[in-house]
Amino acid sequence: MSEAIGSRNRPTGVDVAIIGAGPAGLTAAYLLTREGYSVTVIEKDPVYVGGISRTVEHEGFRFDIGGHRFFSKSREVVELWNEILPDDFIERPRMSRIYYEGKFYSYPLRAFEALWNLGVIRSTLCMMSYAKAKLLPNRNVRSFEDWTVGQFGRKLYSIFFKTYTEKVWGMPCDEMSADWAAQRIKGLSLGGAVIDGLKRSLGLSKKPNDGMAAKTLLETFRYPRLGPGMMWEAARDKVVAGGNHVLMGHSFKQLTQDQVSGRWRLTANGPDGDVVIDAAHVISSAPMRELAARIHPLPACALSAAPSLKYRDFLTVALKVRSEDLFPDNWIYIHDSQVQVGRVQNFRSWSPEMVPDPEIACVGLEYFCFEGDGLWSSSDADLIALATREMAILGLCKAEDVVGGAVVRQEKAYPVYDDDYAAHVETMRSELEARYPTLHMVGRNGMHRYNNQDHAMMTAMLTVRNIVAGEKLYDIWGVNEDAEYHESGTEGERAALASVRDVPTRVARAA
Repeated sequence: MSEAIGSRNRPTGVDVAIIGAGPAGLTAAYLLTREGYSVTVIEKDPVYVGGISRTVEHEGFRFDIGGHRFFSKSREVVELWNEILPDDFIERPRMSRIYYEGKFYSYPLRAFEALWNLGVIRSTLCMMSYAKAKLLPNRNVRSFEDWTVGQFGRKLYSIFFKTYTEKVWGMPCDEMSADWAAQRIKGLSLGGAVIDGLKRSLGLSKKPNDGMAAKTLLETFRYPRLGPGMMWEAARDKVVAGGNHVLMGHSFKQLTQDQVSGRWRLTANGPDGDVVIDAAHVISSAPMRELAARIHPLPACALSAAPSLKYRDFLTVALKVRSEDLFPDNWIYIHDSQVQVGRVQNFRSWSPEMVPDPEIACVGLEYFCFEGDGLWSSSDADLIALATREMAILGLCKAEDVVGGAVVRQEKAYPVYDDDYAAHVETMRSELEARYPTLHMVGRNGMHRYNNQDHAMMTAMLTVRNIVAGEKLYDIWGVNEDAEYHESGTEGERAALASVRDVPTRVARAA
């Protein structure tokens, strides 16, 4: 798997070199292959493609790294999914809950259930806090805390946002940029949630296809039957079948542009030494910080802005538990300071085919950390023991029923939105785009933007259009700039809502 998949010949000259075989990189590779371009993709993982959307296999059990519902408002993204993987999608029920102080809260909110669980006094305090936030709004919204308190009130913020968010990001909410909240929670209001929850509690919710229905989260979603990695393995195979290359186990080492021809010389380090790829264009989904540090000669931003970009890392502890099933949720958000786990996935609820033994349940406990810290550096055995204890503390299973486990680490899973990140990203973007018009940054880490899978794909799709056209038709930085995060409405529908964009508009031309 560490060789060039599809050929033993080392490619030297291609139209496009692509760094990273995640959703953005493989979307670009697939579309360019379809257009007849020669492409080489380098991927540092020796086995898996898909990046954070890969599916890891252990003793026949499959683990989704983070949970990836296949839903998009972009018709083009949905059509591409169907084209790459036409026969392997299944429809799955959508269920997520919040665990708080030993009780479960349905998500989306069910009004009567939430009032019962919180109690009359606390529910009243929540509503009073919400009213205060609306009557006396903060005019200087700077942080995640400012934004969320303004939307929901301080009481609800402290219950349902603060603990979980600080566990995820490893930093106080008042040090996080409001940009992250505005992007990820946009469109969800307390008033709307309570009204919709009341309708759900009374059984009065409209069907999703009813044009008069209030906008709610989807009840079902599509999912590859063997996990999201199935999509990206299929994309890789189609790239190779088209005569192009995917080099597994090859790490990005250096990037140099010839000042005369303008062509790129990309060096990657593999198990047999360095491989050099000559290319007219380079598409990078590598973290912006790493890209800048590997360009030779170093751009100014590699020394100024790049070192200040931060990332949050992530690991999943998958446990095999002696039980037919443990709970019906796809995942449960853990808002509990007694445990370190942030979220628990049930892989059978994603797809029964990911769990081959009907008498064994398989769950994934997600821990958020920084590379090199205590959690990240712990042995697999210690992490499995920790996850087993925490499942018992939460009452989700008995420790003696755990019969095995595995650990998957994911570095740079989340680009951090701190106070200064936007200025650093803009500094890097401005210099690199102006200096290197044939170097294209795409995807979550490539743009240091908390994009979903479909947004990452769209950045690659628009980049391919720009390459094929030979000019910058689209500004990919408009993808997900104002799109709603919550999975509402109809999959693939055109942008009927003012806050949703299907494709950013073309770059304006001078008169």
